[in-house]
Amino acid sequence: MLPNLGHMPEISVTSVIDILFVAILIYGFLKLLKWTHATPALLGVALVALAVYWAHFKGLNTIDWLVAAVAPLTIFALIVVFAAEIRHSLVRLGRQFSMSRLGGRRVETYDDIVMAASLFSNNKTGALIVIERQDDLGNHIDSGVPLDAVLSYDLLATIFLPKAPLHDGAVIVQRDRIAAAACFLPLATDPQLSSQLGTRHRAGIGVTEETDAIAVIVSEETGTISIASGGGIERDLTPEHLRERISELLRRYIPRTTLPTAATDRDLASAEPTREQVAQEKGIANGAEL
Repeated sequence: MLPNLGHMPEISVTSVIDILFVAILIYGFLKLLKWTHATPALLGVALVALAVYWAHFKGLNTIDWLVAAVAPLTIFALIVVFAAEIRHSLVRLGRQFSMSRLGGRRVETYDDIVMAASLFSNNKTGALIVIERQDDLGNHIDSGVPLDAVLSYDLLATIFLPKAPLHDGAVIVQRDRIAAAACFLPLATDPQLSSQLGTRHRAGIGVTEETDAIAVIVSEETGTISIASGGGIERDLTPEHLRERISELLRRYIPRTTLPTAATDRDLASAEPTREQVAQEKGIANGAEL
């Protein structure tokens, strides 16, 4: 066997570059399809291809003839089946290329989301806000009402008004814009989730199971703020803690600031001067005039 090693074909630099280029293409293609509905379908296609190869190896002529007749149409069939996934993957690729040209900088901040969550928590208004990261949420955006509006505290507060038409469903945020509202999300199927979690929380967890998105959830019953990521959920967060967790999950540094909070009746009452203070101030003023 050792003498045969001398007859091995020489591997040139061009061949190595060619192999690496094909490997990078395959890796990039699989990475683009990660967390999409196309992954199980691709596994099914791979199993069918293995079965066809096995049939050819075993000399099953009828199957070989059938594959030869259908093969020219297979490529077009795959394009039709995976049309949505291909479109979203190309959009994601273009978005990543644009971000790389800008040096990976992300200028948007999510203080508006934190302030809106604080407002919803004080008023016990249910809300579900999903922040897109690398994985495309186009399928979920298409299920809602497209907005493509600048992200702002006022707009979020308007959308989640209890009697507003877009109150039910999720708001999906893409960078510094609200892509859509009243979106439908998949529900989490983990049987170990607490029975206290309602549909809104399960939807927030469900979208993070399928994608790398972040979901901010405010309970309508208790007003507690939660954040979901990677199929898990953190509950009972303060607005400051929510802001820190968003910055950590986005891997961005956000300078610490004091977030404005909604004033309560007690705060307003304590801020009003009492009658004794008013009389004392008037007496001092009269004495100064004399």
